[in-house]
Amino acid sequence: MAVKIRLTRIGKKRQPSYRVVVTDARSPRDGHYIEQIGRYDPRQEPSLVEIDNERAAYWLANGAQPSSQARKLLQISGAVSAPAARRPARPAKVHVVEAEAQKAAAAEDEAVIEAALIAEDEASQAATAGDAEPKAEEPGEAGETVEGSSADDSGEES
Repeated sequence: MAVKIRLTRIGKKRQPSYRVVVTDARSPRDGHYIEQIGRYDPRQEPSLVEIDNERAAYWLANGAQPSSQARKLLQISGAVSAPAARRPARPAKVHVVEAEAQKAAAAEDEAVIEAALIAEDEASQAATAGDAEPKAEEPGEAGETVEGSSADDSGEES
C-alpha cells in the first residue's frame, strides 16, 4: 500500500483550512485517512502550521511520501530538513568574470597590505637602530642652509 502525507481540505466555502493527514495514495482528497498528524490554516496572520513532528518522522521513516505542499509544511515545522540541491548549478559566465575580478582585487589588496607591512617593519627597524646609534645630521637636511648658498636658489645675491 502506497502511503502519502497530504492535505485534506476542511472549512466553509472560500474559507479553507486543512488537515495534514497520512492516507493511502488511492483514496480521494477528502476521503478516509489513516492518521491526522497536523493542521494548516492559511487564513490566519501569520499562517498556522501545527504538526506532530514525532508522528511525521515515524511515517516518513516507514516510507510515506509527502506531497509538495505537505513537504513545505513539514520543513516549516522542522520534521524534514530543507532539500539539498538535486544537481549542482552550472556557474554562469557573468559570475565567473566577477569572480576573477574579485580575485584580482583581492590580490591587489594583499600586495598593498604587504607593502605597508614591509614599510612599517623597515620604519620600526630604523627607529630601533636610531635609538642605539644617533645619526649625525648632514648639512642641507631639515631646511638648514649650507654656507655660501641662500634659502632661495635663484643664483642672485642680494
